[in-house]
Amino acid sequence: MERKIPALTVDIVIPIDGKIVLIKRKNEPYKGKWALPGGFVDYGERVEAAAVRESHEETNLDVELVGLLGVYSDPARDPRGHTVSVAYIANKIGGELEGADDAAAAALFAPAEAVDLAFDHDHILKDALSALGRLGRL
Repeated sequence: MERKIPALTVDIVIPIDGKIVLIKRKNEPYKGKWALPGGFVDYGERVEAAAVRESHEETNLDVELVGLLGVYSDPARDPRGHTVSVAYIANKIGGELEGADDAAAAALFAPAEAVDLAFDHDHILKDALSALGRLGRL
């Protein structure tokens, strides 16, 4: 019997001046929709390193992870198959915001404008906004 294993991904919430960094997806699934920066963890890569790498690849921002937001594992969260995402909150420490790699664009959105996101990113963002509010960051 073949054993199926979920794919491991990361998602990153990057608050800047009361807004949130989002990327416009260049590829399916959800091509053209806005999403949090993130992607698949490479074999042999730590999830923390993947979060920093994916942030830079998709947004051109250098980030420092400040905390683990949560783990999101709904088997239906990605139409390509079961993925488990480790979500982080990160601070920008360098770079200029621009879409690159799998992102057609990158932009800052006020939290109220960041709606109808790809995957389960509405849920992740809601959790992040709650955490950031408790920390006085938004």
